[in-house]
Amino acid sequence: MKAYRGDAVLFEAWCAGYGFRSLPASSQAVAGFLTYEADAGRAASTIGRRCAAIRYAHQLAGLPDPTDNEDVRATLKGVRRTIGTAPNQKAAATAEVLAAMLMRTPDTLTGKRDRALLALGFAGALRRSELVALDVADLREDSDGLRVIVRRSKMDQEGKGFEKAIPHGRFIRPVALVREWLEAAGISDGPVFRPVSRSGRVRVAGKSARPPRLTTQAVADVLKRYAAAAGLEASTFGAHSLRAGYITTAAELGADLARIMDQSGHRDPRTVVGYIRRANAFKDHSGSGFL
Repeated sequence: MKAYRGDAVLFEAWCAGYGFRSLPASSQAVAGFLTYEADAGRAASTIGRRCAAIRYAHQLAGLPDPTDNEDVRATLKGVRRTIGTAPNQKAAATAEVLAAMLMRTPDTLTGKRDRALLALGFAGALRRSELVALDVADLREDSDGLRVIVRRSKMDQEGKGFEKAIPHGRFIRPVALVREWLEAAGISDGPVFRPVSRSGRVRVAGKSARPPRLTTQAVADVLKRYAAAAGLEASTFGAHSLRAGYITTAAELGADLARIMDQSGHRDPRTVVGYIRRANAFKDHSGSGFL
């Protein structure tokens, strides 16, 4: 619903700029807006969601649905045909790739934070929104590692929360890297991941009562920075690369689908099966015996 509200606001602003009414909107206005969004380079999935947001806004207001129109349907069909609906898959930061990134982190406070961020994001198969939302109180010590409480996620809009187990590990060592960051930064409560100034100090609270959190964009920037440092094509990596990398690595090593879903938090196995299929594309290939 939050995304829908944002989409509706964008439509209202576009209508105001082009002299159309946004509520009730005409089918011509909706078609024009969708075409404008396509020309601006929006993904087909984004344009489809914005169309759904316009429909929802009219339903809430008890007004006729302007998207239920042949012109709008034809516009959407043209957008999908022109842009395509295939998702823009970011490269997976597998365990091997992650290790190469970790080797490039400097031994500074920022470097310690980035190591912890990369390692925990990978080990927990965490979405970037989940990663930056973590508080110290969400990290619970266990003899086998850490129990991380994810308070709210994309699949848990009611905020019931769920727990992810993070083993100590022997190679990535996520638990040790998180502890190293927290101790070096002197963080004992509040947000786990915070901005670090150029002078090497953790940013403190300003007028707000709580210290600032790292942003979701900063997570993507960290991935790209160390991908470039490792000699990889930075543009192919994004914040989702950590999550994709964990799932891909687990699939390559033959982990059980249900256990992968336990860690990733996916509800639909089809999404995870897609990662597994890509990871195992060349294993036991049907043509390996004669190609």
